[in-house]
Amino acid sequence: MDPLIAVEESHVDLLHEIGVRLGTADGFHDVLSRVVEFASALVKCDSCLVYVLEGEELVLRASKNPHPDVVDRLKLRVGQGITGWVAEHGEPVAVAGKAREDPRFQFFEELPEDNFEALLSVPLMCRGRVMGVINLQHRAAHVYNRRQIQLISMIGFLVGAEIEMARLEEANSSLTEQLQTRKLVERAKGILQRDFGLTEEQAYLALQRQSRQKRKAMKEIAEAIVLSDEVKGNFRDPEPS
Repeated sequence: MDPLIAVEESHVDLLHEIGVRLGTADGFHDVLSRVVEFASALVKCDSCLVYVLEGEELVLRASKNPHPDVVDRLKLRVGQGITGWVAEHGEPVAVAGKAREDPRFQFFEELPEDNFEALLSVPLMCRGRVMGVINLQHRAAHVYNRRQIQLISMIGFLVGAEIEMARLEEANSSLTEQLQTRKLVERAKGILQRDFGLTEEQAYLALQRQSRQKRKAMKEIAEAIVLSDEVKGNFRDPEPS
């Protein structure tokens, strides 16, 4: 077989396997865990970290090595450290040894991996925008060859798309929740206006006051009013026997 065709087929197989793994993942954290697992298998490394860009900060969301006190808590500013530089410029950085001596490097005591010698940091991209960063590290010096950088960059594009999809789903879910809350509040206001002769503004202020006093979300207060009205309605209009 032609060597070029063989390489192309191997890339297609790789993309297919990544897609299958991501597609069968259950939830966003599971997706990132699969990414860490797959990237670590492609480039045998001692550490793999995935940061997700949230606003102006990079949040550590997944790690090959267990870091329960750091994952979902450690945050970097865009431009901070090598990871932040990669997020800012959208370009990979490969440091074969003495990573701590790189002028962009920033040490974090919470991560023992920051004592490792070699680092490959690659952006997670979607439609030309940075969605996060994936870092691979080696305890000893390690030269990241062109193919390894390309493979991890390939993963970066797929994961970037997954992150964007997760954000869109979250935004859509949030919008649906807002619409449901608005409908409930409108129904509750109507009930208060009908039963107590309040104006629309007075009914809304009454809901706000109950929300503060009960320390519950306005949606919960509205749900209780609507449910109570439905129960009373059942007693007012019993079904014929």
